[in-house]
Amino acid sequence: MSGHVGVDFLRGIVMRAPNAVETTSFYVEQWGLSHVETRDGTVYFRGSSSEPFVYGLRQDSVFGIDYVNFGMLTRERVDLLHTKVLAGGGQVLTSPGQLDTPGGGYGFMALDPDGRRLRFVADVTPLADSDDVLARPRKVTHVVLNTPDMERTQAFYESALGFRVSDYSANQMVFLRCASDHHSIALNRSSYASVNHVAFEMSTIDSYMRAIGRMRTRGQICAWGPGRHGPGNNPFAYFVSPSGFVIEFTAEVQQIDEATHEVQVWPRDVPEKMDVWMTAGPPTPAMRTVMQGRPDPGFGS
Repeated sequence: MSGHVGVDFLRGIVMRAPNAVETTSFYVEQWGLSHVETRDGTVYFRGSSSEPFVYGLRQDSVFGIDYVNFGMLTRERVDLLHTKVLAGGGQVLTSPGQLDTPGGGYGFMALDPDGRRLRFVADVTPLADSDDVLARPRKVTHVVLNTPDMERTQAFYESALGFRVSDYSANQMVFLRCASDHHSIALNRSSYASVNHVAFEMSTIDSYMRAIGRMRTRGQICAWGPGRHGPGNNPFAYFVSPSGFVIEFTAEVQQIDEATHEVQVWPRDVPEKMDVWMTAGPPTPAMRTVMQGRPDPGFGS
């Protein structure tokens, strides 16, 4: 969507937690990411795509999101988005400039209404694509955010950042896209701001199943799944990381045709609408609690 002023795609996310760096081996040996580097208390991981890093963990006293990392196609679009966010009354933390994270790039950082840091970056130096022999995640395909004011947060992502609504899950969730993927951000109505889960896309359905198998052989059993969601039509398998964050393997995410797509409101009380395979059943109360997450104070003043 290069003709509108808005986010072009999702690059990934950096989390923060007290034991962040100590969990590096989990993400490499079990989850299937590759360690890029550890710098200034932050460990960076890549997937099998050319993105310099798709996931990061920063050592911190707080459990939550350090920043969500979005991609812009050009430096000019970074500048245009910066102007748009400022004009719309958004809280911008930095001016556009050169970045020193893996891959470098040119970008800026702002806050969403819940005080989450969002980073918008162009001109990163890509890596060579790598093979999928070990069923490695290719990219972070979406992030689900718990929010106490879904309408206000949705309005910000639409008006300031150019996201479009793909679907709703009753009155509980809204799925927002910035590219052809059904959703890059989803908002879940909650009593406080937190991260719900982060989804990693596998290149094929076989890769998705092999990744679940790899986790199983290492003693990691799905906390919810395998199943296939109605909204987005993507298979899911949720696990809980050593830091207590919910992470998901997925694949075959629905690709939206902007000319023909019609927004649906998916019911939550019809089992086959929540899981079209009818294999996973509903999440347990314990899983719902973990997906609720710890309250994230964010970075607001």
